[in-house]
Amino acid sequence: MAENGIQTQIYFLMKRMLDFSSSLIALVLLSPLLLIIAFLVMIDSRGGIVYVQKRVGKENRDFNLYKFRTMYMNSDGKGLLTIGDRDSRVTKIGYFLRKYKLDELPQLFNVLEGNMSLVGPRPEVRKYVQFYSPEQKQVLSVRPGITDYASIVFRNEAELMVNADDPESYYITTILPIKLRYSLDYIKRKSITEDIKIIFLTIFKILK
Repeated sequence: MAENGIQTQIYFLMKRMLDFSSSLIALVLLSPLLLIIAFLVMIDSRGGIVYVQKRVGKENRDFNLYKFRTMYMNSDGKGLLTIGDRDSRVTKIGYFLRKYKLDELPQLFNVLEGNMSLVGPRPEVRKYVQFYSPEQKQVLSVRPGITDYASIVFRNEAELMVNADDPESYYITTILPIKLRYSLDYIKRKSITEDIKIIFLTIFKILK
């Protein structure tokens, strides 16, 4: 038991070092792209460049998650879920950013701050966390991530809800449990090698 505890501590220490160094290098290398995206968001529609949303992180604590704004102002008041590939609330540049997951890049700052990891269960809003079972709440025992297996499998999640009579109910009862199953499976076999594998699978999926 003591040996497993030491191995776990070493894993989380190595993971944090990898997260910090990788996100810092990525932000430096991607800074020209980040500036271009920020400019495009600014001229595309009225509103802020970065969208900040409360999400639930490790140990069930709320934190501010950063994204490039992809919707028109006050659109989240009409629902938290994006329905379909062409949701009317999404801006022109927002559609492009979502398609290639470029809207997620500001979360590299979340990784630097330490409230997110490069790889881990995607953080949910409090509204949907309340539906977690005691077992599913185990996903809150680790830092949430920018990507994971669920993100790869449900890359086109919005399209899956287009034909649902009640998209939100469909998300809660069908999609969310499957995503959490992937997250729980990741936690059981977490390793640095697994993280690197997920990162490359994510890049491959986006480019494909």
